[in-house]
Amino acid sequence: MNILGFDTSTKAASVALLKDDVLVGEILINDKRTHSQKLMPMLESLFKLANVTADDIDLLAVCIGPGSFTGLRIAMASVKAMAHAKDLKVVAVDSLESLAFNMLGVDKKIIAILDAQGSKVYTASYKTQDNELKKLEEIEVLDIDELLERIDRDGEEVILLGEAVHKYRDKISNQALIEIASADKNISKASSVCTIASEKYRKNVDIHTHYDILPMYIRKSQAETQYEEKQKKIKEASTK
Repeated sequence: MNILGFDTSTKAASVALLKDDVLVGEILINDKRTHSQKLMPMLESLFKLANVTADDIDLLAVCIGPGSFTGLRIAMASVKAMAHAKDLKVVAVDSLESLAFNMLGVDKKIIAILDAQGSKVYTASYKTQDNELKKLEEIEVLDIDELLERIDRDGEEVILLGEAVHKYRDKISNQALIEIASADKNISKASSVCTIASEKYRKNVDIHTHYDILPMYIRKSQAETQYEEKQKKIKEASTK
């Protein structure tokens, strides 16, 4: 089975091809250019280098978030279009599970964090059990200080990884219980999305069509929040 995976949930963008549980290729770029400019050229390059076409793909996998609102929409639009055109199923993988998968096999508790703007992070925790990821806590939005206090209070050594690590490195590096993942593990990857999707497909979990696959936002975007605040102020002014 050929599984094509997409991940544009963070600053990094990547596409990967998994063939019969073997990673055939992955293209990943982690810079400031917009995902809309680079995703299709990356996909075309992957197809060319792997000597495959869209007709060879059996299953699609996509990181549904949480993460960058704009990034999520770009990958989602690409996957929906391809799924519709080729009549393919789509497996949904959340971004925190995908990140944690990079550390599969370690003995420590794994905590993935992504920037949720302000001083907040999206976070969830996992542990390796029987060579699989076991989710310990559901995805939530926490203030970074609250998360660090929780880690300190629990008293358990953890591995922290994800894009938000860079933003809060000064605070995190002072914590005795925290180990920061290495650079190659500390980034979202489409190869992880593909591998997780392969197992989900075997278990018949989180499989969608192009009609019902949706991004996971967790919270409202900053633009939506600002709009609602503006409308509230207008309404309050009109009642005075």
